[in-house]
Amino acid sequence: MERLVVGVPTETFPGEARVALVPSVVHRLSDAGLDVIVEHSAGERAGFPDESYAAHGARIGTRADVFGASIIAQVRTCGMNPENGRDDIDRLHPGQVVVGMSDPFVCPEGVRQAADQRIVSFALDFMPRITRAQSMDVLSSQATVIGYKAVLVAANRLPKMFPMLTTAAGTVPPAQVFVIGAGVAGLTAIATARRMGAVVQGYDVRPSAQEDIESLGARCVLLPLEPGVAEDPAGYAKELGAAFYQRQQELIAHVVAGVDVVITTALIPGKRAPVLLTKEAVLGMPAGSVIVDCAAERGGNCELTNPNHRVVTANSVTILGPTNLASSVPHEASLMYAKNMTAFLLHVVRDGELALDLEDEIIAGTLVTREGKIVNARVLGSLEVGRVSSA
Repeated sequence: MERLVVGVPTETFPGEARVALVPSVVHRLSDAGLDVIVEHSAGERAGFPDESYAAHGARIGTRADVFGASIIAQVRTCGMNPENGRDDIDRLHPGQVVVGMSDPFVCPEGVRQAADQRIVSFALDFMPRITRAQSMDVLSSQATVIGYKAVLVAANRLPKMFPMLTTAAGTVPPAQVFVIGAGVAGLTAIATARRMGAVVQGYDVRPSAQEDIESLGARCVLLPLEPGVAEDPAGYAKELGAAFYQRQQELIAHVVAGVDVVITTALIPGKRAPVLLTKEAVLGMPAGSVIVDCAAERGGNCELTNPNHRVVTANSVTILGPTNLASSVPHEASLMYAKNMTAFLLHVVRDGELALDLEDEIIAGTLVTREGKIVNARVLGSLEVGRVSSA
């Protein structure tokens, strides 16, 4: 029986330095009956040279060679790379499997293209939040990097030091940090800021997050809400009403008036990021304060955020809106992503063949297109809502 081949192309999205598979996972795939072919220099920006892949048993080839593989493993599939990924659409062939992050809610055109090409496409960013899928959860692994780097970016920009220091010149008070959103990115940001010596407060709409925030040594800012109201069955935050958002904005404005750094991480799948930090709240912050808006790619949690730009307000508050922080630490981000990707590939490939068990929650949750059709219920529902809204 001919072995399936996994192709790893160079990522072409502007600024994307991650790679979908790293040398250390090649042997696991090989043992499962999968050969690996990597595009020349695909891992170089993340610190993984061609020689390392070859030493672990992977073959090095051209982009055309890679796109001839049975399975394409990417960080950003064509749907999340609409401009630079256009050329790759024509390289794909019917029945080919494409696995990666595809953002189907925000990039529906990529889903339609995959269906038109009769591609079997999986969106790893749709991974269900269940125990047995934790090893495949790319959003959580990449959020870990984002939360860590957001604190470093803030510390680099802040004109103060994070830790309290007692010196001959007197005592230097610690920086005050407020983290909005206590998912993986937010909790990592809290832990990182605490390790750097800051006094940290955290906030999340989910009452269940209080224990997580406090377990890291931060103080939890509370806005009472009934359990289950703020999250969907999959464990992701969901959209709430206008009255609640107004109360939330008022609470946050009160807190940020006394902090040095604000890191925002609040996202709702398929929706614009909720605006939690208003212009008025920002103008009430101390001079020199820094906001790092990790939700900038979805419009931002701060009303004044300009994605991928630095904004300085009249009261000297700096607002940063990076949209791809994970790629700024490409080595570790790629290591974690590759482990997620490998776990998923080993789940869907059995005895050297693709095994699509649609009764399996992991496969059903991530499978987006197959046999020329969009088959994911969440995506179909989103597309239907879009049609109604535009009618």
